[in-house]
Amino acid sequence: MPQAKRKYQLRIPSQTDNLEIIREFVSRVARKVGFKDDDVGKIELAVDEACANVIEHAYKKDDKQPIDIVIQIDYQKFTVIITDRGHGFDPKKIKTPDMKEYLAQMRVGGLGIYLMRTLMDEIDFDVKPGKRNQVKMSKYFLDKKSKHADPKEVSSYK
Repeated sequence: MPQAKRKYQLRIPSQTDNLEIIREFVSRVARKVGFKDDDVGKIELAVDEACANVIEHAYKKDDKQPIDIVIQIDYQKFTVIITDRGHGFDPKKIKTPDMKEYLAQMRVGGLGIYLMRTLMDEIDFDVKPGKRNQVKMSKYFLDKKSKHADPKEVSSYK
């Protein structure tokens, strides 16, 4: 696996008002490396959901705590790593919602992890409550099923 060719970082207080700054940061970098609007929107929404979960659940709205966001870019993928030091959770206990039932009940909320998994190509949780919680989400530059990348298609981020 190639080493990260580019790395971007943002540390920001865990305040709902800062979600706009986070979305802008992530979408600008995604556009800069060549993602089209559709994929930029997917990445932006997945990161927004992850950061909103940190604010709401990990830090319990303690807006003095930081959220660290790192974007790593290599020849294959765009990876966003979101780190907090708040309360953790067991991602294995989060079940995939039955969308028909969810919509029939007109529920609100509770789709963050489902959306993150749906919008990104890979998602991985590393949870150590009170010490360090991380979610790592990746989006490939090419369809994962493609065996070879055309260097001309990914050269915009060299």
